[in-house]
Amino acid sequence: MNDTILAAYKLEKSYRSGPKEVRAVDGVDVLIERGSSTVILGPSGAGKSTLLHLLGGLDKPTSGSVLLDGLDICKFSDNARARIRNERVGFIFQFYHLLPEFTALENVMLPAMIGRRRRAARERAMKMLGSVGLEDRADHRPGELSGGESQRVAIARALINDPEILFCDEPTGNLDSKTSEGIYGLLFDIRKKSNTALVIVTHDERVSAMADASIRLRDGKIVQ
Repeated sequence: MNDTILAAYKLEKSYRSGPKEVRAVDGVDVLIERGSSTVILGPSGAGKSTLLHLLGGLDKPTSGSVLLDGLDICKFSDNARARIRNERVGFIFQFYHLLPEFTALENVMLPAMIGRRRRAARERAMKMLGSVGLEDRADHRPGELSGGESQRVAIARALINDPEILFCDEPTGNLDSKTSEGIYGLLFDIRKKSNTALVIVTHDERVSAMADASIRLRDGKIVQ
Protein backbone atom coordinates (compact mmCIF):
# COMPACT_ATOMS: atom_id res chain seq x y z
CA MET A 1 0.00 0.00 0.00
CA ASN A 2 1.36 3.34 -1.04
CA ASP A 3 -1.07 6.22 -0.73
CA THR A 4 -4.68 7.30 -0.68
CA ILE A 5 -6.49 6.69 -3.97
CA LEU A 6 -10.03 7.58 -2.81
CA ALA A 7 -11.16 9.99 -0.11
CA ALA A 8 -14.68 11.00 0.84
CA TYR A 9 -15.50 13.87 3.18
CA LYS A 10 -18.76 14.68 4.96
CA LEU A 11 -20.78 12.57 2.53
CA GLU A 12 -24.53 12.91 2.84
CA LYS A 13 -27.31 11.40 0.78
CA SER A 14 -30.89 12.31 1.62
CA TYR A 15 -34.19 11.07 0.22
CA ARG A 16 -37.76 12.18 0.67
CA SER A 17 -40.15 9.57 2.04
CA GLY A 18 -43.47 11.36 2.18
CA PRO A 19 -43.10 14.32 4.53
CA LYS A 20 -39.95 12.85 6.09
CA GLU A 21 -36.35 13.32 5.04
CA VAL A 22 -34.32 10.11 5.26
CA ARG A 23 -30.54 10.41 5.46
CA ALA A 24 -29.25 7.17 3.96
CA VAL A 25 -25.66 8.40 4.40
CA ASP A 26 -25.09 10.97 7.12
CA GLY A 27 -21.77 12.83 7.34
CA VAL A 28 -19.43 9.96 6.45
CA ASP A 29 -15.66 10.27 5.92
CA VAL A 30 -13.77 7.46 4.14
CA LEU A 31 -10.14 6.95 3.11
CA ILE A 32 -9.19 4.11 0.75
CA GLU A 33 -5.51 3.32 0.28
CA ARG A 34 -4.19 2.13 -3.05
CA GLY A 35 -4.10 -1.68 -3.08
CA SER A 36 -5.96 -1.98 0.24
CA SER A 37 -9.05 -3.99 1.19
CA THR A 38 -11.95 -2.37 3.03
CA VAL A 39 -15.18 -4.02 4.19
CA ILE A 40 -18.38 -2.04 4.79
CA LEU A 41 -20.58 -3.76 7.40
CA GLY A 42 -23.91 -3.06 8.99
CA PRO A 43 -27.53 -4.22 9.26
CA SER A 44 -30.02 -3.95 6.41
CA GLY A 45 -30.97 -0.32 5.81
CA ALA A 46 -27.76 1.02 7.34
CA GLY A 47 -26.75 2.78 4.11
CA LYS A 48 -24.02 0.38 2.96
CA SER A 49 -25.01 0.12 -0.69
CA THR A 50 -25.80 3.82 -0.90
CA LEU A 51 -22.32 4.63 0.39
CA LEU A 52 -20.74 2.23 -2.11
CA HIS A 53 -22.65 3.83 -4.99
CA LEU A 54 -21.50 7.29 -3.91
CA LEU A 55 -17.86 6.20 -3.63
CA GLY A 56 -18.00 4.56 -7.06
CA GLY A 57 -19.65 7.48 -8.82
CA LEU A 58 -22.89 5.63 -9.57
CA ASP A 59 -24.78 8.27 -7.62
CA LYS A 60 -24.13 11.86 -6.55
CA PRO A 61 -24.29 12.91 -2.89
CA THR A 62 -26.63 15.53 -1.51
CA SER A 63 -23.52 17.14 -0.07
CA GLY A 64 -19.88 16.31 0.51
CA SER A 65 -17.08 15.27 -1.83
CA VAL A 66 -15.53 12.12 -3.29
CA LEU A 67 -11.91 12.58 -4.40
CA LEU A 68 -10.33 10.10 -6.80
CA ASP A 69 -6.62 10.88 -6.84
CA GLY A 70 -7.53 14.37 -5.62
CA LEU A 71 -10.22 15.06 -8.24
CA ASP A 72 -13.77 15.59 -6.93
CA ILE A 73 -15.85 13.28 -9.13
CA CYS A 74 -19.04 14.72 -7.65
CA LYS A 75 -18.43 17.82 -9.76
CA PHE A 76 -18.02 15.84 -12.98
CA SER A 77 -20.71 15.52 -15.61
CA ASP A 78 -22.63 12.26 -15.92
CA ASN A 79 -20.60 11.38 -19.03
CA ALA A 80 -17.29 12.10 -17.30
CA ARG A 81 -18.26 9.92 -14.32
CA ALA A 82 -19.32 7.15 -16.69
CA ARG A 83 -15.92 7.31 -18.38
CA ILE A 84 -14.17 7.02 -15.00
CA ARG A 85 -16.34 4.01 -14.11
CA ASN A 86 -15.36 2.32 -17.35
CA GLU A 87 -11.67 3.14 -17.21
CA ARG A 88 -10.66 3.24 -13.55
CA VAL A 89 -13.11 1.30 -11.39
CA GLY A 90 -14.97 -2.01 -11.53
CA PHE A 91 -18.26 -3.13 -10.00
CA ILE A 92 -19.49 -6.53 -8.86
CA PHE A 93 -23.06 -6.86 -7.62
CA GLN A 94 -25.15 -9.48 -5.86
CA PHE A 95 -27.02 -10.05 -9.12
CA TYR A 96 -24.63 -10.82 -11.93
CA HIS A 97 -26.30 -8.69 -14.65
CA LEU A 98 -25.00 -10.93 -17.44
CA LEU A 99 -26.70 -10.58 -20.81
CA PRO A 100 -28.44 -13.94 -21.41
CA GLU A 101 -28.09 -13.89 -25.20
CA PHE A 102 -24.30 -13.47 -25.01
CA THR A 103 -21.67 -16.07 -24.14
CA ALA A 104 -19.47 -15.73 -21.06
CA LEU A 105 -16.67 -14.46 -23.31
CA GLU A 106 -18.90 -11.86 -24.97
CA ASN A 107 -20.20 -10.64 -21.60
CA VAL A 108 -16.64 -10.13 -20.37
CA MET A 109 -15.64 -8.37 -23.58
CA LEU A 110 -18.32 -5.66 -23.40
CA PRO A 111 -16.55 -3.03 -21.23
CA ALA A 112 -13.37 -3.42 -23.29
CA MET A 113 -15.08 -2.77 -26.62
CA ILE A 114 -14.91 0.99 -25.99
CA GLY A 115 -11.63 2.17 -27.47
CA ARG A 116 -10.32 -1.30 -28.34
CA ARG A 117 -10.42 -3.43 -31.45
CA ARG A 118 -12.63 -6.50 -31.17
CA ARG A 119 -9.67 -8.87 -31.46
CA ALA A 120 -7.78 -7.14 -28.65
CA ALA A 121 -10.92 -7.13 -26.47
CA ARG A 122 -11.44 -10.83 -27.15
CA GLU A 123 -7.87 -11.71 -26.24
CA ARG A 124 -8.09 -9.68 -23.05
CA ALA A 125 -11.44 -11.27 -22.14
CA MET A 126 -10.04 -14.78 -22.58
CA LYS A 127 -7.15 -13.87 -20.31
CA MET A 128 -9.56 -12.59 -17.65
CA LEU A 129 -11.70 -15.73 -17.88
CA GLY A 130 -8.51 -17.72 -17.39
CA SER A 131 -7.68 -15.69 -14.28
CA VAL A 132 -10.99 -16.78 -12.69
CA GLY A 133 -10.65 -20.39 -13.87
CA LEU A 134 -13.34 -20.32 -16.55
CA GLU A 135 -11.52 -20.42 -19.89
CA ASP A 136 -13.26 -23.74 -20.64
CA ARG A 137 -16.68 -22.09 -20.16
CA ALA A 138 -16.07 -19.18 -22.53
CA ASP A 139 -18.67 -20.30 -25.09
CA HIS A 140 -21.40 -21.03 -22.54
CA ARG A 141 -24.31 -18.66 -22.02
CA PRO A 142 -25.38 -17.54 -18.52
CA GLY A 143 -28.24 -20.06 -18.45
CA GLU A 144 -25.67 -22.83 -18.75
CA LEU A 145 -23.55 -21.61 -15.82
CA SER A 146 -23.90 -22.16 -12.08
CA GLY A 147 -24.31 -19.21 -9.72
CA GLY A 148 -20.65 -19.35 -8.72
CA GLU A 149 -19.56 -19.52 -12.36
CA SER A 150 -21.79 -16.58 -13.26
CA GLN A 151 -20.26 -14.50 -10.48
CA ARG A 152 -16.78 -15.40 -11.71
CA VAL A 153 -17.76 -14.18 -15.17
CA ALA A 154 -18.97 -10.94 -13.57
CA ILE A 155 -15.62 -10.62 -11.77
CA ALA A 156 -13.72 -11.17 -15.02
CA ARG A 157 -15.87 -8.50 -16.68
CA ALA A 158 -15.18 -6.05 -13.84
CA LEU A 159 -11.42 -6.66 -14.19
CA ILE A 160 -11.06 -6.38 -17.95
CA ASN A 161 -10.04 -2.71 -17.96
CA ASP A 162 -7.53 -3.10 -15.09
CA PRO A 163 -9.51 -1.11 -12.48
CA GLU A 164 -7.68 0.67 -9.69
CA ILE A 165 -10.62 0.05 -7.34
CA LEU A 166 -13.07 -2.85 -7.34
CA PHE A 167 -16.41 -2.14 -5.65
CA CYS A 168 -18.31 -5.25 -4.55
CA ASP A 169 -21.91 -4.99 -3.33
CA GLU A 170 -22.90 -8.21 -1.50
CA PRO A 171 -21.01 -10.23 -4.15
CA THR A 172 -21.93 -13.60 -2.61
CA GLY A 173 -25.47 -12.77 -1.50
CA ASN A 174 -27.00 -15.38 -3.83
CA LEU A 175 -24.42 -18.11 -3.26
CA ASP A 176 -24.03 -20.96 -0.80
CA SER A 177 -21.38 -20.72 1.92
CA LYS A 178 -18.80 -22.92 0.19
CA THR A 179 -19.08 -21.05 -3.11
CA SER A 180 -18.98 -17.75 -1.20
CA GLU A 181 -15.68 -18.70 0.39
CA GLY A 182 -14.27 -19.42 -3.05
CA ILE A 183 -15.43 -16.08 -4.43
CA TYR A 184 -13.95 -14.12 -1.51
CA GLY A 185 -10.73 -16.08 -1.79
CA LEU A 186 -10.58 -15.17 -5.47
CA LEU A 187 -11.25 -11.47 -4.81
CA PHE A 188 -8.54 -11.18 -2.17
CA ASP A 189 -6.12 -13.10 -4.37
CA ILE A 190 -6.81 -10.71 -7.25
CA ARG A 191 -6.22 -7.76 -4.95
CA LYS A 192 -2.89 -9.20 -3.84
CA LYS A 193 -1.68 -9.91 -7.38
CA SER A 194 -2.91 -6.73 -9.10
CA ASN A 195 -2.70 -4.11 -6.31
CA THR A 196 -6.35 -3.28 -6.99
CA ALA A 197 -8.12 -1.74 -3.99
CA LEU A 198 -11.13 -3.74 -2.80
CA VAL A 199 -14.22 -2.16 -1.25
CA ILE A 200 -16.74 -4.81 -0.22
CA VAL A 201 -20.24 -4.41 1.19
CA THR A 202 -21.26 -7.54 3.09
CA HIS A 203 -23.25 -8.90 6.03
CA ASP A 204 -20.59 -11.55 6.60
CA GLU A 205 -18.52 -10.66 9.66
CA ARG A 206 -15.89 -13.24 8.70
CA VAL A 207 -14.87 -11.16 5.69
CA SER A 208 -13.78 -8.28 7.92
CA ALA A 209 -11.06 -10.54 9.36
CA MET A 210 -9.59 -10.84 5.86
CA ALA A 211 -9.57 -7.10 5.16
CA ASP A 212 -7.16 -4.31 6.07
CA ALA A 213 -9.94 -2.08 7.37
CA SER A 214 -13.64 -2.18 8.13
CA ILE A 215 -16.33 0.50 8.18
CA ARG A 216 -19.43 -0.15 10.29
CA LEU A 217 -22.58 1.76 9.46
CA ARG A 218 -25.79 2.21 11.38
CA ASP A 219 -28.52 4.61 10.30
CA GLY A 220 -26.17 6.13 7.74
CA LYS A 221 -23.44 6.94 10.26
CA ILE A 222 -20.10 5.29 10.96
CA VAL A 223 -20.08 3.59 14.37
CA GLN A 224 -17.22 2.07 16.33
